[in-house]
Amino acid sequence: MITEQEEESLYSRRFILILITIATFLNPFTGTAVNLALPAIGAEFSADATTLAWISSAYLLASVIFLLPAGRLGDSRGRVTVFMTGIVVYTAGTILAVFTPTIGMLLLFRFIQGIGGAMLYANSMALITHLYPPGERGYAIGLNITAVYAALSLGPFLGGILTQFFGWRSIFIVTAFIAVPVLFSGGRFPAFLNDRHREDFDMPGLVLSSTLILCLFLGLARANTPGGVALLVAAIVLGVAFYRVEQHRPSPLLPVSLLTSNRVFAASNAAALINYSATYAVGFLLSLYLQYIRGYEPAAAGTLLLVLPAIQIFIAPAAGRLADRIRPGLVAAAGMALSAACFFGLATLSETTSITGLVALLAVLGVGVGFFSSPNTSAVMGSVEKRHYGSASAMVAMMRSLGMMMGMGMILVVFAFMLGSTAVTPAIFPEFLRSVNLILLVFAVLSLLGVFLSLKKNE
Repeated sequence: MITEQEEESLYSRRFILILITIATFLNPFTGTAVNLALPAIGAEFSADATTLAWISSAYLLASVIFLLPAGRLGDSRGRVTVFMTGIVVYTAGTILAVFTPTIGMLLLFRFIQGIGGAMLYANSMALITHLYPPGERGYAIGLNITAVYAALSLGPFLGGILTQFFGWRSIFIVTAFIAVPVLFSGGRFPAFLNDRHREDFDMPGLVLSSTLILCLFLGLARANTPGGVALLVAAIVLGVAFYRVEQHRPSPLLPVSLLTSNRVFAASNAAALINYSATYAVGFLLSLYLQYIRGYEPAAAGTLLLVLPAIQIFIAPAAGRLADRIRPGLVAAAGMALSAACFFGLATLSETTSITGLVALLAVLGVGVGFFSSPNTSAVMGSVEKRHYGSASAMVAMMRSLGMMMGMGMILVVFAFMLGSTAVTPAIFPEFLRSVNLILLVFAVLSLLGVFLSLKKNE
């Protein structure tokens, strides 16, 4: 009988980390690259601002719906099995997007990508946590998060170039090629990473959570209509029902016991929700601001947006090492405070804002987010037992995607109230800019709450 230690000598931890990191790279790369292509997609399909927001939102909606189920399936059916299934589904959705004939089909294929992405991201952090012991885990997580920031760096830059010179569909072609190494490397994962803990799957939880998320997001998108208000009320009722059901399930989809009894786990996830909401919205809004308000070409706008994630690339590994030595929450709180200050600055954007000043704000924001993400993730994963790694990893990914979805949800609400269904033209640029300022101001205030949450978990 081969032991886990003997098995570890038969594979390279670094190689497995690289495979997981490549998969982690896919979502932020495609998402930020597509943001730079939105004006081009809108021009081809004559889409309004709200519909363009759905191109990002469709992916996020699928991710949020399927992340918790994918995490539970990873714990019970094998994390490598679910992870590899995810890369197949993600690649299929990506290839289909290349050939989409309508905006409706593009939204569908983005939804399919989201399902595959959920299976990847719900299990990636669990695999890394299982692979690396506590003394090395912060650094490994930092490297993985660095890949996210590298994707955020390359996404706008390459997305702008690809859109401008080869058309927006080329973004999905490049994404499919990036997925190939992972797609054909499933056999390189050691067997112990695919261990199973057979449990009944929480089907009532899946039905309730899926309906809840759908009502919430559709309600946010239509919050200026009676139907939207009704959907939001339904989401609240379903939320209460979901929580009560999960309290009595033997293997709940949502780890209610962890949220209610583990202060570090709950506070870290809440802080992550705020952080991802704000930072994702910034990338989306600034890509439109630079092209619509300042008149930049996609390639130039993408180049300017490089600064935020480029700084994060250098900060994340250092922050991960720091989190191995001192309380992760303290490092995360400092990063969140710095981010909040930058959001207040960005909320003052105008038609004449200095580009140098904008770049400086993005650079400082990159430092803040870099110091928050790795330590906060380390705090989440280090606060649970090994048998909960899948659920904890899914919650980390859930907060990322739910945060992004909530960020896009806020954008949809503000756009719906202030812009309606009118296509974005110079005639509504002033209203568009006021919408951007309002959204960024709200995220600045929420980030201050994130500072409190990060400090609270260290008391």
